[in-house]
Amino acid sequence: MLFSHISDTHLGLVQYGSEEREHDVYHVFNQAIDISIKDHVDFVIFAGDIFHIPNPNGTAIIQMANALKRLKKNSIDSFFILGEHDISRIRATPISYVYHNLEFSRYIGQGNPINHKGVLIVGFDKIRKTEIPQFEEKFRAVDEIASKHAGHKILVLHQGITEFNKFAGELQSTDLPKNFTYYAMGHLHDHDIKQFSHLNGPVAYPGSIELTTSEGIKETKKGFFEVDISEKEVKNNWIELDTRQQFSFKTNYDELTKVVDEISSKICNIERKPIVEIKIQGENIETDQIQAQISRLYQQTLRCFWRIISKEISESSVFLERPNSIDYEMLRLAVDASGSEQIANFAIKELLPLLSSAQIKEATQIIIENFEKYKKEKVNDNGN
Repeated sequence: MLFSHISDTHLGLVQYGSEEREHDVYHVFNQAIDISIKDHVDFVIFAGDIFHIPNPNGTAIIQMANALKRLKKNSIDSFFILGEHDISRIRATPISYVYHNLEFSRYIGQGNPINHKGVLIVGFDKIRKTEIPQFEEKFRAVDEIASKHAGHKILVLHQGITEFNKFAGELQSTDLPKNFTYYAMGHLHDHDIKQFSHLNGPVAYPGSIELTTSEGIKETKKGFFEVDISEKEVKNNWIELDTRQQFSFKTNYDELTKVVDEISSKICNIERKPIVEIKIQGENIETDQIQAQISRLYQQTLRCFWRIISKEISESSVFLERPNSIDYEMLRLAVDASGSEQIANFAIKELLPLLSSAQIKEATQIIIENFEKYKKEKVNDNGN
């Protein structure tokens, strides 16, 4: 039996306000669906962040619907949970529920185990860090069910695991139910897989299918997993998708002309115009001269960005030891600035994503919710 494990599709993301970038996401998403159909997978798991925002545009909604329809036509079932990007904070019904109600796909995010052709599948929607203690009992309950199931057991989560990325960690591997034979993860955008001695199967992140804004501009590969569970041992095959190439370069100001020539030579034969970033350091920098040199790349690139960095920043730990996502570095800096991990988590992980995608109502709602919670905590503290 073979299934696809796809995550963090972020359908509807319009990066840089670019229509081309929106279609890049749809392009790689449909590649993953086409490959799954071609390889005759038995089912597909979508491990959260299906959409980039809870109220996606019509094109994104139709892209997902058409993909699920194609899977159904080829007798391929699918299952999904919700990530933080799918869930509205103003208690609106998630768009993805429509696919469940129309029986295009099956929603499994409430932790209710299902048996699909002898495979036990359990999923949980995104769990906020503050909510994790109340899920301990639910994890124990599904672990007990998994221990009694003779076949393969798949747990689907949209969470950061500390052993994969300490900046994004919401759970430790020891917090996970131990009796599952495959942990289908979402949330982290770099693909990775680890086997822990205290778990019965691998913990796998396929990563996002395309570079998102929070990841910055870099040379990287994107894809998804096809997982073979025909035998007792799980076999993972990570499949690379054909994404638009992105490059980040660093140069001294006095070598800019030479570097631009080298970049032009490197990208001249790339069929789909790449995205390029150039970080420039030096003294007596003239921005007009930079602009003149960078403009030579405009016809060869979809977007070409440049910024000036100081030598100190270039050599600092922010660049030498930076985490996999800009978000995680922002979190670290926010903790340093506020002196509170709780405040930093709220600002970076909950409030900022809403504000950056113009979800003003949702942002206002969580501010009100957190203020009410703060007042209650103060009353309890005073009462004690």
